[in-house]
Amino acid sequence: MTLDVFDARPKVKKKNKLPENPDTETDDTSVPLGRFPKWLHRKLPKGGNLFKTNEIVEKHGLSTVCEEAKCPNRLECYSKKTATFLALGSACTRACGFCDIDFAKNPKAPEEDEPRRIALSAKDLGLKHVVITMVARDDLEDQGAHHIARIIQEIRKESPSSTVEVLTSDFSGNMKALDVVLDEKPEVFNHNIETVKSLTSKVRHKATYERTLSVLEYAKKQNKSLFIKSGIMVGLGEEKQEVFDTIKDLKDAGCDIITIGHYLQASRLKLRVKRFVSPEEFKAYEEYGLKIGVSNMYCGPFVRSSYNADLLTNMALRKQRG
Repeated sequence: MTLDVFDARPKVKKKNKLPENPDTETDDTSVPLGRFPKWLHRKLPKGGNLFKTNEIVEKHGLSTVCEEAKCPNRLECYSKKTATFLALGSACTRACGFCDIDFAKNPKAPEEDEPRRIALSAKDLGLKHVVITMVARDDLEDQGAHHIARIIQEIRKESPSSTVEVLTSDFSGNMKALDVVLDEKPEVFNHNIETVKSLTSKVRHKATYERTLSVLEYAKKQNKSLFIKSGIMVGLGEEKQEVFDTIKDLKDAGCDIITIGHYLQASRLKLRVKRFVSPEEFKAYEEYGLKIGVSNMYCGPFVRSSYNADLLTNMALRKQRG
């Protein structure tokens, strides 16, 4: 049985090695199956852990970006007992054209016990690498920074050997708020640029291309050993050269890790896919990034910012240690 939007990459046999990307297949890639091309069709994952993961997340009353944003990899990740926690509620103060997370001008106040519940859930799942993302909270004075800091603190208490990755908003350019998070010393700081400069105003709400670069650059300057990560979606109408330019801009801003994945329309209310990007094009972006000095590139139709984040971080750590 296959389904258009679910990814089922091969099992990883070698420790800390990213799965070989099946998106590099070239046979008959121009022949569509249904409304998607061949490389966007994957087998459904199997395994009882899928239900176990869901039980643990529900037990602690948490939201995951996997569910809220309708990530195409959610079943695969759940089947491997991993999930990306969504902090500060499930309603965002921004209404980006690509994202299916609920919008609210005045979301509910952050739940005081959420940091503890996230830490306990990560412990129950046995996560060695914990990924925390957040909704934008422009309604809060600190943009939610202290809440994210508390989550990191609780994870350190419950799972002291685990690495932590945070995927934050731009905090509206408030670097003092950003410092609150950086002071907790996560191993990976991630803030996605999402798209090329020319499409930013259409794709993103309030966030700007320049501010994202400034946030990434600032984070790197504050801690040279911190892994800086960002991601791009393609298929929204960008030109190939614009993607190359964005990779270069991210590299110059200090990015150690860049992910590039295919945009998929989560609902009829969201931006439409303008074109299907071929596996060969993803390969070209990956090769270009490595050529200009980006340490870690992960590119393919089903790649997402937190997809295989544990393996990608372990690879980055090994390279850093030489």
